[in-house]
Amino acid sequence: MSAFTEEPRKFLPSEWLLTNQVQYGNAEAECSRSERVIAASKALVEETDKATQRMQQDVNKKLEQRIHNVRFWKEELNRELDEMTREMEELQTFRTRVEKALESCSEPLQVTQQCLAEREKHEGTELVHDEAELELRKEKEVIEGAICLLQRTLEQTDEQMRMNRSAMYSLKKDLQDKLQAEKIDDFCSVLTTTSPRLFQNKEEYRSVPGTPVTPEGWENFSSVNISKAKGQKNSSQSLRALVERVLEQTATDMRRQHQASAAALQLCIQRTKSSKEQLEDHLNQNLVSLREAIEAKQGPVRAAETRVAARSQRSGVELCCDSAHLQLSAQLLELSAHIS
Repeated sequence: MSAFTEEPRKFLPSEWLLTNQVQYGNAEAECSRSERVIAASKALVEETDKATQRMQQDVNKKLEQRIHNVRFWKEELNRELDEMTREMEELQTFRTRVEKALESCSEPLQVTQQCLAEREKHEGTELVHDEAELELRKEKEVIEGAICLLQRTLEQTDEQMRMNRSAMYSLKKDLQDKLQAEKIDDFCSVLTTTSPRLFQNKEEYRSVPGTPVTPEGWENFSSVNISKAKGQKNSSQSLRALVERVLEQTATDMRRQHQASAAALQLCIQRTKSSKEQLEDHLNQNLVSLREAIEAKQGPVRAAETRVAARSQRSGVELCCDSAHLQLSAQLLELSAHIS
């Protein structure tokens, strides 16, 4: 059985022409729309290029301004750090002076204590609580007071140096961060679209975690560090002036009291010498008087001895131990006893 197929419909020439005209019109419309899209795309590209350039210029300008601000604060921090470094050197010099002053108090204190100990060896009425002892005890108190004052001053100096180091650490840390920020911003300011060190994808960029800081907070941070350093520098300068006064005052007090003790001891020595000389004068006078008295007794002694010798020449019963002989013998004994 043969199959019958339906023949395709054939269009009229007028229909074919109409269809072509419609398709041509549609193609023309699509071409017009395509041209408008292309023109709009070009305009958008130009606009985005200009916007990108403007933003790039704005970013570069902001980076330059930022670098300028960073360098300004870096100079301020450097200046303050240099001043703090010099102040620390000055304060260290004063600390060394205080240490030497403390060391110099040791020997005078030992000498004063030795003087007081030696005076305790006086005997009898010479063990007296006189002006010399009072001045020596006062000198001991002055030296001990100076030692305590110098020790407190040394402690204050150490504490101030600790505060200075803390302020300097803040300055150094801030300065280190400023140097790093300046280096990074310098790199960013010269970076272009053709730079070889551009990130190729977002994964290469990692944001550093941290607390966002406002520009005002950023400036205030460095300002606070500088103000803190200035405050410690002023305190350090005031302390140096105080240390200078303490050193002068303690040295003056110790010198003045040493002079007072020396004067009191010298006066005591002069009085002792004067008393000794007076005693020696009295002793010499007594010796002279005794010699004169002994010399005065020599005449009666010789007379008595002559009498005894003469009467011993008597002979016989005349050599009698009479009262005259007894009296002469008693006189000789008495005169000898007086002379002895």
